[in-house]
Amino acid sequence: MKLLLMFSAVIAGTVLPIQAALNGKMGKAVGDPVYAAFISFVVGSVGLFAYIMFARTDLSGIAYARQVSWSVWVAGLLGAFYVASVIILAPKLGVALTFGLIVAGQLGISLAMDHFGLLGIPVHTINWQRIVGILLIVSGVVLIRNF
Repeated sequence: MKLLLMFSAVIAGTVLPIQAALNGKMGKAVGDPVYAAFISFVVGSVGLFAYIMFARTDLSGIAYARQVSWSVWVAGLLGAFYVASVIILAPKLGVALTFGLIVAGQLGISLAMDHFGLLGIPVHTINWQRIVGILLIVSGVVLIRNF
């Protein structure tokens, strides 16, 4: 089961550069990366709504969203920031460098979140192997940038 989940994560990662390229085209078409991000979120919301209706998902759990801290709602703003940033950066830096830097940033904050158990996640302490992994990613970003 874990192997299937890991494969799913890889597949999810493969769609991000495709999304970046397509959103970049939308940004050029509408003349503004924020408009392109907005369009992307509207289309995604319509897609999720269609899935909910098709799958006949039980919507009663949505009511619990009112009970969470306001800080949890910031996730939507972070998603908008991410998509708008990728739309701006990918055409200027290239998709490979943009996502190399994004992955480096993701892994850096992920190590800190794991180590300190931030936002209630289980603690996984930083060790030398994880640090080497980050250094290898950063080295890959340097190679992508220079060549």
